[in-house]
Amino acid sequence: QVQLVESGGGLVQAGGSLRLSCAAVGNFFSIRAMSWHRQAPGKQRELVATITSDDDTNYAESVKGRFTISRDNAKNTVYLQMDSLKSEDTAVYYCNMRVYGDWWDYDYWGQGTQVTVSS
Repeated sequence: QVQLVESGGGLVQAGGSLRLSCAAVGNFFSIRAMSWHRQAPGKQRELVATITSDDDTNYAESVKGRFTISRDNAKNTVYLQMDSLKSEDTAVYYCNMRVYGDWWDYDYWGQGTQVTVSS
C-alpha cells in the first residue's frame, strides 16, 4: 500500500509564494517520474511540471520562470516552489508519482491541496 501525502497549500496574495510538498509513504522499490498537476473550478486537470529520475524538468508555459519542481529521493518527496503567484494559479494541486515495486508499477495521486491566490 502506497500513499502520497501532500502539504503546503493555502491562501496567499498575488505576487506571493508557496511551497508544496508531496511524500510517498509505504512499501515500494523506487519512484521514477514525479509531477504536479492542478485543476481549477470548471476546468480540466492540467499538467504543471514534471521531473524525471535524472532531474530533467519540464513546465507548462503558464508557469515557466515562476514555478520550480524539485525532488529529494532520500525522502521520496517532490516539491513545487511557486513564486510570483497570480490569481489564475488558484486551483487544487495534485502530485503524481510512478511507483515501482519488485514486480509491479502504478501511478499514484495525492489527495490534493487547495491553493488560493487573492488579487
